[in-house]
Amino acid sequence: MKKIQLLALALLTGNLLFAQRNLTMQEATLGQYTSFAPEQLTQPSWKDTHAFTHLNAKRDSLFIRTQAVNWTPTFLLRIADLQTAIANSTQEATFKLTSFPSDLAWKNESTLTFSAIDTAKKFRWLFHYNTQDQKVTLIQKVPVHGQEYLVSRNKEYVAWLNENNIEIADKKGQLIAVTQDTDKAIVNGSSNTHRNEFGINKGMWWSPKQEQLLYYRNDQAEVTDYPLVQWDPRVAENKNIKYPMAGMANERVSLVIYDVYTANKVTLQTGDQDQFLTMVTWDPSGNYVYVGVLNREQNHLKLNKYNAATGALEATLFEEKSTTYTEPSQGLVFNPEDNKSFIYLSEKDGYRQMYLYSTEGKLIKSLGHEDVIVADLIGFDAEGKNIYYTGVTNQGLDRQIFKVNIKKGKTEQITTLSGTHEALFNQDKSLFLDAFNSYDVPNRVALVQTSNQKEVELLRAKDPYQGVVSLPKTEIVTLTAADGKTPLNARVIYPANFDANKTYPVMVYVYGGPHAQLITNTWLAGSSLFFHYMAQQGYLVFTVDNRGSFNRGRDFEHVIHRQLGQNEMADQLVGVKYLQTLPYVDQNKIGVYGWSFGGFMTTTLSVNYPSIFKVGVAGGPVMDWKMYEIMYGERYMDTPQENPEGYERTSLLNKASKLDNKLLIIHGAQDPVVVQQHSMLFIEACIKANKQVDYFLYPNHEHNVRGLDRVHLNTKIAQYFFDHLAQPMP
Repeated sequence: MKKIQLLALALLTGNLLFAQRNLTMQEATLGQYTSFAPEQLTQPSWKDTHAFTHLNAKRDSLFIRTQAVNWTPTFLLRIADLQTAIANSTQEATFKLTSFPSDLAWKNESTLTFSAIDTAKKFRWLFHYNTQDQKVTLIQKVPVHGQEYLVSRNKEYVAWLNENNIEIADKKGQLIAVTQDTDKAIVNGSSNTHRNEFGINKGMWWSPKQEQLLYYRNDQAEVTDYPLVQWDPRVAENKNIKYPMAGMANERVSLVIYDVYTANKVTLQTGDQDQFLTMVTWDPSGNYVYVGVLNREQNHLKLNKYNAATGALEATLFEEKSTTYTEPSQGLVFNPEDNKSFIYLSEKDGYRQMYLYSTEGKLIKSLGHEDVIVADLIGFDAEGKNIYYTGVTNQGLDRQIFKVNIKKGKTEQITTLSGTHEALFNQDKSLFLDAFNSYDVPNRVALVQTSNQKEVELLRAKDPYQGVVSLPKTEIVTLTAADGKTPLNARVIYPANFDANKTYPVMVYVYGGPHAQLITNTWLAGSSLFFHYMAQQGYLVFTVDNRGSFNRGRDFEHVIHRQLGQNEMADQLVGVKYLQTLPYVDQNKIGVYGWSFGGFMTTTLSVNYPSIFKVGVAGGPVMDWKMYEIMYGERYMDTPQENPEGYERTSLLNKASKLDNKLLIIHGAQDPVVVQQHSMLFIEACIKANKQVDYFLYPNHEHNVRGLDRVHLNTKIAQYFFDHLAQPMP
């Protein structure tokens, strides 16, 4: 068994040179990304190939760093100067900027782009600021109610959503109503299409020709209305949402192209089948649109090419099939060298990797490298000869930067230091800012030459806890999964002032579901400060990333198919068996906590192994996958009609009679993801089985409890463990 002891954190525990203390609950909940956030470069942005800018900590000054002065910071612009330039440019609205906008970026080496909302809160104004003449130019303005606004590349048009319809304004302010659907079941242009699955983060796309807008049209008329009771009015009101449950009627989605010159609309001929439209990408010529058409079973993907002028299907370029599921995750990325080839991402060969295809559908080259998983595709260099990406390595723990030569297929690892690298490249990819952190490095930023990896260190953050808060020791261990062969990553946070001759209660924190990873080679090892708070109260906090979790490859992840929770539970028990080998673990005081899929896992472990898990806290839990939505639920479980045995096996509503421990269920009454019906039906099943269960509701929160109310949530979770498992350390 491999163990990685995080020395920097361990040393903090015994440091007597500073007056250190424990975390408050407020700090444990909100401090990780505020008062205890490691120092960083704020909002860096490349100005040109040899200069970049960033803000100061107060966000009221912009600094520039250039190669000419060895990257030392020089003052460039104050927020007061920008405020004055805005006032001189427009009399239409007033602004009160106290800090630089979060979308500040360089359009070119002399022009900054940014947006701001006027003090009357009527419009979001989109500006250019010229650093040479210090003048601001108004580009567009969007009503504050306008959602998901999208500006054409030539800045002539801006499109936005007004509730379920699309509106466009030109530079003169003339308004075009692209859609005028009065039926709220018809939703146009929304990124929430297919409930944001399949990597969908946009619902509209401007053509490279600029005069055409491609958008989703989502017909939810057949989807069930689901009620969410609003508690704030004196007489409670009902708000219906559309919620397509597994095995029931699905939304019908199409893709439409609107021409701003002619006002004509063309619908792509994707058919009216029960399917998903993904990977939507304009051809660089603007003459074609590529769409990944995925069947409802999610095991057969077709990449189709459509004529943008007529909507006709030109060709199916290739198909991908799977015995489990195939999961498109982003659009195509065209090679700027010729615009006749593109990158397609797939895990069809075991790991999410890149494949180079021609626009005629011919596979030119596989660009995969060993078992490296492509986490983020950074882009091509200026000549289109190399493509850069962030790859997941070291058994899922590390993030490294890679480049691959398109013609030769040769891959080079650019960064090597074990940990997590986040790269911000300049335009020609000759330089990049490397923001690095790891188990024992809070944050380090260096300027790196891509060709030879020579670097200039720009920032090395101090440990933000040093001398203030005493963090317990953290350790990463490697276990073997229940299949007897697959390595699993696990994390142990030891109790404060740990003494191996004593015994301690345990909080097992679990998620366990797809697209989530809890343990990474990052600062604090991916953990929340709340877990360190629990360790300071005398708990050993344990987590294992079981099979089914993210960034370990297709076979690792797909074992969950048609039987959610089963192999995951077996691997969690492997973690328990490891805990049972530790003489300092109190075997009679092991509890489990998780949220969402983790709430499902917490309840699953509680009803199946109440003799092990004496206490459980399940937040926003799925209790029966028949009540979960189609896109996610059917991907992993198929439909209830196709897989009745799997749904019966994984349901918790038929297992309430097995409950024999202390279980607290927490739910947000406005939850549109795991609707409250899940926990209500489980409570009813417990009543029928004469089993006691505790329940707490957050009336105005959705799937999670955020903001200041999260302090209340964490206090409740901690207190439940203190009351029913073990009191905190004196």
